[in-house]
Amino acid sequence: MSIIQTLCSFNEEAMSTDQFFGVIPPTTTPFSAEGEILYNQLGAQIDWMVGSGVHGICVGGSSAEGHTLDANELQRLLETSRDVLAGRVPLIAGIIINSTRQAVDRSKMAREAGAVALQVTPPHYVFRPSDDALVDHFRAIADESGLPVLIYNVVPWCYLGPALLKRIMTEVPGVIGVKQSNSDLKLTADLMLDLPEGKLVFTAVDALLYPSFALGVHGTIAANPAAAPKAVVKLWDLVKEGKHTEAKALHADLLRFWNALITDDLPANIKYAQSLQGVPFALPRAPMKAPDEARKALIADALKAIPH
Repeated sequence: MSIIQTLCSFNEEAMSTDQFFGVIPPTTTPFSAEGEILYNQLGAQIDWMVGSGVHGICVGGSSAEGHTLDANELQRLLETSRDVLAGRVPLIAGIIINSTRQAVDRSKMAREAGAVALQVTPPHYVFRPSDDALVDHFRAIADESGLPVLIYNVVPWCYLGPALLKRIMTEVPGVIGVKQSNSDLKLTADLMLDLPEGKLVFTAVDALLYPSFALGVHGTIAANPAAAPKAVVKLWDLVKEGKHTEAKALHADLLRFWNALITDDLPANIKYAQSLQGVPFALPRAPMKAPDEARKALIADALKAIPH
């Protein structure tokens, strides 16, 4: 069997979307003061997340400062995560890179390192490719990696509207869905309208997880689940059970928590919130900085109100 046939066969088996749902927190990447990755701290974070009831793990995304990672660092993070997870929940790799060639190379590496799906940003530098070029970009990644792809729709100057997203999902079978990150909930609602059969919409609109869940999104991959996975899993379960009064009350507390987190140096704030729940504290990679004492107090106070 040729390499192309092998990848196509793998792709057909991997296209089932049943395993991707619910609360999938992105890990943070633990760095030393010198900016070196503390790989031996990652396992405690992953075990804590899995113990909180999450339905998957994403490694190398924006909360992980994935834009700062070189390919070898991402590979080792994925391999470490694969070994710690031991198949307990799916492992998704974040791919944040600017060229199709680099994205394909990282995606193939992610597959070899144990990822079962990819979360891929559009090119994130200042020049936007054409719609046709973006279709070709995601087609190359899906076809050549043999892994299902979620488009991480987060780049402001390369934002993909609902029509283009639906076109890509229709024309590229390997693109199984989108992680919607704009704060305008209408864009998520528009994306849910006439969504191609079998495709998925995940939300990263941290302030609006409850209404997103109520709209019927398939799950969330976002910063709040990384900082407070147990609370977000509870919110997911409450909405699924139709307990909207309780869900709205938890939404209010999670919104206050999010308002304490969302500032400059967000990944560092997530790490601090994690450290209050037993995860070893680690620093961000420069130029980001750890939160100051005032921010720490806000995060700690808001955390007290939610399950953790």
